[in-house]
Amino acid sequence: MTRTGAMENSLDLRSSNMLALSRASFDALRAALLRDGGLSGATQLQDAGFAGGEALFDSFRAWTRARGQTDPGELPTEEFGKLASEFFREAGWGSLQLGSLQDAVGTVDTADWQEADPATVLEHPGCHLTTGMLAGFFAAAGDAPIAALEVECRSAGNPRCRFLIGAGSVLTHVFEQVERGVGYEEAIEAIAVGR
Repeated sequence: MTRTGAMENSLDLRSSNMLALSRASFDALRAALLRDGGLSGATQLQDAGFAGGEALFDSFRAWTRARGQTDPGELPTEEFGKLASEFFREAGWGSLQLGSLQDAVGTVDTADWQEADPATVLEHPGCHLTTGMLAGFFAAAGDAPIAALEVECRSAGNPRCRFLIGAGSVLTHVFEQVERGVGYEEAIEAIAVGR
């Protein structure tokens, strides 16, 4: 690829309604919210992520069109996932892979997500901004209410971050079961069997 070609395919932050933020600034902001706000800080990060999800999807749509692709909402899931991974990697977040569990929830898996910090040992998943951001992003993609729940996190010692994407009622049930000590996969399987 020529230098010109690389520049044509790169994400233009100015025109995409996004901005760059240093990792140090992001980490300091996140740490302060979690330190000073506890659970409230996690909720504030999720709310902030959700608030930007639709604009992020609009940027993704413009980015795909600039690459000569059709509207992302019209793409098959596999192609959508491939392009979304390229977009998020180019935006500095990391790569991702889309999947599903029991045809009940979608999954977003990533082994290099930048909100996660494997050097931090958290008791619970900690990619709060991303959780909200993915809910907003996929709600805009599907033009329907979508919720997200992080069930594995590199900051909590897992080899990957895994986010569940689906209906709010389904993910609320999964969250409640996980809080009771049930594994998330088992909770999802029970939902699939109960249909």
